[in-house]
Amino acid sequence: MNETKTAAVHEENPMGYVAINPLLIKLSVPMMISMLVQALYNIVDSVFVSRISEDALSALSLAFPVQNLLISFAVGTAVGVNALLSKSLGEKNYEQVNRSAQNGLFLSCCTFVPFLLFGLFGTRAFFHAQTTNAAIRQYGIDYLGIVCVLSIACFLQCMLEKLLVATGRSFYAMITQLAGALTNIILDPIMIFGLFGFPRMEAAGAAIATVCGQFVGCVMGIYFNHRVNQEVHMNFRGFRPHGRTIANIYNVAAPSIAMQAIGSIMTLCMNTILMAFSSTAVAVFGAYFKLQSFVFMPIFGLNNGLVPIVSFNYGARKPERIMKAIKLAWLYASCIMLLGLLAAQLAPNVLLNMFDASEDMMGLGVKALRIISPHFLLAGIGVVNSGVFQALGQGIYSLLVSLIRQLVVLIPAAFLLSLSGDVNMVWWSFLISESVALAASIFFMTRANKKIIQPLYQHPEA
Repeated sequence: MNETKTAAVHEENPMGYVAINPLLIKLSVPMMISMLVQALYNIVDSVFVSRISEDALSALSLAFPVQNLLISFAVGTAVGVNALLSKSLGEKNYEQVNRSAQNGLFLSCCTFVPFLLFGLFGTRAFFHAQTTNAAIRQYGIDYLGIVCVLSIACFLQCMLEKLLVATGRSFYAMITQLAGALTNIILDPIMIFGLFGFPRMEAAGAAIATVCGQFVGCVMGIYFNHRVNQEVHMNFRGFRPHGRTIANIYNVAAPSIAMQAIGSIMTLCMNTILMAFSSTAVAVFGAYFKLQSFVFMPIFGLNNGLVPIVSFNYGARKPERIMKAIKLAWLYASCIMLLGLLAAQLAPNVLLNMFDASEDMMGLGVKALRIISPHFLLAGIGVVNSGVFQALGQGIYSLLVSLIRQLVVLIPAAFLLSLSGDVNMVWWSFLISESVALAASIFFMTRANKKIIQPLYQHPEA
C-alpha cells in the first residue's frame, strides 16, 4: 500500500468523526461480550474444579495471585501499546503506529520468560509457603505450573487483541477472545474428568484447557491482524527494539501493570488473613472473585472501547468528544454495576450453588456476597476513570487509586476487622476501601480535566 492510499485509510478512521454514543457502543459491546465470555470460562474452570473437591477449589484460589500477575503483565503491556498506537493514529504518525505494534509484540515475548522460569522452578516453593494441606499443594502445583510454562499464548493473544481494538476493529478482537474462551469451556470437563477416552487430569486438566484456549485465541489474533488490520503493518525484517517507543509504551503500561499486579498482592494478603479462619473462607473468597469478575469484566470491556476513543481524540485535540465519551461510560458502568448488586443481594445462594458449595461454604458465602456487593455501585465510576487516566497518559493516577483501594486501605482494614474473631467482619473492608478509592478517583479526574482536557478547548485541532 503506497503512502497516499495509507493516508486515505487513516483519515477515514471513525474514532475522529462518528457520533460518540454509537461509536462507544460499536467498540465496547463486542469487547464486553468477549469479556463476559472470559469471565464465564473463568467461572467454569472453578465450577468444574469444585466438583473434584473443596481442596481443589482452594488450590485455584491460592494460585490466583500468580495467575493474576501474569495476566497483569500481558494486559498491561497491551494497554500501553493500545494507548500509544491510538494516539499515533490521531496524530497521523503512521510510522509510529507500526513501530508501536512491533515493539509491543517484542515486549510480550520478553515478559513471558520470567513466568516460564517460575513455572519450571518456583511453583512448588510457592504452594509449600501457602499451606500445609498436601492435597491443596498438589492441585495447585499441577495447575499453576502448566499455566505459567505455556503462558506465551496468553501474552501474544492479549497483544494481538489490543492491536485490533486500537484501530477500531473490536469485533474481530471479540471473535478472537470468543474462540479461545469457547475452546476452554469445551475442553474443561473433557480434560478434568477424562471424557471421550482422555485421561482424568483434574486440576492439571483445567490448566491444559485454559492454555489450549489461549493458543486458539493467539492463532485467531494473528489471522485477523494479517487479514483485516490495514492500518498496522508489522514487518520484522531488520527489527531492532526502539528505546523511545518502549519508554512511551511503559509510560502507560507500567502503571497499568502495577495497578493490576496490586490485585495479586491483595489476594495473597487476603488469603493469608482468611486462612487463619479456615480453608472454607479462602474457597468463599475465591468463589467471590470469580463471580465479581462477571460484573467487572463488562466494565473492562467498556474501557477497551473507551481508551482508543479518548486517546485518538486527545491526539486529534477534540475535547468535546473526549468528555462525551467519558460521561456515557460513567452511565453505562453504573447500570452494569447495579445489575451485579441486585444479583448478589437477591440470589447469592444460586450463585454459590454453581461451586457445589457445602453447607458451611453456603452459610459463609451468602453473608459475604451480601456484605461485599454494595461496593459495586462505587467501583463502576472508578474503573472508568482509571481507563481515562491511561488514555490520557496519566496512568500514575490509576496506580494511586488502585494502591488506595487494594493495599493502603483494604488490607489494613481487613486485618483490623479480623481481630474481632468474626470472619464476616472482614468482608466490610471492601466497602470501606472502595469509598476512599472513589473519593481519590474523583479528585484525580478533576485534576486531569483541568490540566489536560480543558486546555484543548483553547487550542483545538488545526
